Amino acid sequence: MTSSSPAPGNGTGAPLLRIALPNKGALSVSASEILREAGYRQRSDSKELSLLDTANGVEFFYLRPRDIALYVGEGTLDIGITGRDLLLDSGAAAEEVRALGFGRSKFRFAARPGVLASLADLAGKRIATSYVGVVEKYLADQGIAASVVRLDGAVETSIQLGVADVIADVVETGSTLKQAGLEIVGDVIMESEAVLITRSGGPEPEGFEIFKRRLDGVLVARSYLMMDYDIPVERVEEAVALTPGLESPTVSPLHREGWVAVRSMVPSAGAQQLMDDLYGIGARAILLTDIHACRL
Repeated sequence: MTSSSPAPGNGTGAPLLRIALPNKGALSVSASEILREAGYRQRSDSKELSLLDTANGVEFFYLRPRDIALYVGEGTLDIGITGRDLLLDSGAAAEEVRALGFGRSKFRFAARPGVLASLADLAGKRIATSYVGVVEKYLADQGIAASVVRLDGAVETSIQLGVADVIADVVETGSTLKQAGLEIVGDVIMESEAVLITRSGGPEPEGFEIFKRRLDGVLVARSYLMMDYDIPVERVEEAVALTPGLESPTVSPLHREGWVAVRSMVPSAGAQQLMDDLYGIGARAILLTDIHACRL
């Protein structure tokens, strides 16, 4: 008789959730940060290619960001974190499940001044890019016939070197393009950010719902603050209208007669103005506290 090797597990017999993460760059740093906040172990050495977190039933694999969608699409790994631009450019059988709010960028066309009066002028031009899939799809959707040249990086110099007439690339501040004597043309082709992906049309991997719920908890915690304040009873309704919370604020009586304490989750954006508004209607002892994680 021959025995087969047991499937990887977490000590309870359940299979590990296998997760692909970027191995370097800004996406890698931010992905590790959100996972640590969600309670998962992360590597301490950037040379590590994988990390086993048996306590949480997961195993992480650190891969080139451009390859992550391919591994997930083929079913080699269960889920992954990569850029939306890389997902769409890969053509892999993987799909976006959740935007993660970091690694934001915009994808634009650029050329020397006067070359493109409008996107219609792209017709017949040579366009250099590292994102051939994204550009070809955009051109096809717009009905524009142009030649797309694949370059792995430093596309800004391709025009100077005579390789291309136009470039299509990720733009953050646009300073690099200006230094190369180029100007941005047309609308944004695509807005990208880090996304959580799974295999298209496949069954949900075991343990995925818990993983996603943890990430959701961190994302909500990053967007909200806990606000506490004291308010006279006769102004409670006004105060609650300003801080309705997610469900309903907690209102508790104080030892001081005619006053109550209120606790509510409030959006981080505009929290300082909200404190001013509450103070204006009589609230005092107004406190803001960070939320590190939550479950809704």
